[in-house]
Amino acid sequence: MPTDSQYILESIKQGCATLTDDEFAIDRLVKYFGNGRIRWHVEFRGHRIELTTGQLKKQPTFRRKILEQAGVLPPQRAGANYRRWALDLRKNAVELPWRDRPVDVAFAIDRLTSHGDGRWTVEYQGKAIKFTTTKLRRQVSFRKRMLAKAKVLPPQLDPAAYRKWVDWLIQNATEDAPQAEDASMTEKSWLDDLPELAGWQNEAPPQATS
Repeated sequence: MPTDSQYILESIKQGCATLTDDEFAIDRLVKYFGNGRIRWHVEFRGHRIELTTGQLKKQPTFRRKILEQAGVLPPQRAGANYRRWALDLRKNAVELPWRDRPVDVAFAIDRLTSHGDGRWTVEYQGKAIKFTTTKLRRQVSFRKRMLAKAKVLPPQLDPAAYRKWVDWLIQNATEDAPQAEDASMTEKSWLDDLPELAGWQNEAPPQATS
């Protein structure tokens, strides 16, 4: 099995995307404590990468983990610079108690598809969940709908981190040209399979006037 450094060098030869300091910014580091053990989860572009304290301190291992699970390579930092960066990261981590299986562990969607006219489909573990742009950009609506349709509760992110994540998803979305019969679909008809979460109420049609 190749070492971390060997794996990284081979990936670079194969053309993996290497980020600059300006491009690489994690959304959040979560420190889970309990049962006599500490676990770290790095949240980055919709991925959650689990690390031990030792792996977080070791730059080659950290870079390999991100590359394996997020598909991009973090920048190479000087040894002392990386140690300071990792220390600051740990100091600012969000601390949460560990549960047998936290509901927000390892959440990462498979794909976001754009159908035009502000309509999207989130693919997650074999399920396709419909969204409008409005509902996708509202974290509360996104989490409720994922829980209702996919039985999973995405992590609660800082508002700025959530906006950054959604922007990244949209920029990397798969394009799917809308069908002719779908061109006139309204936001309501697109989400009418779940009206209580889409924000509409069932209302009686207006009475005709004489």
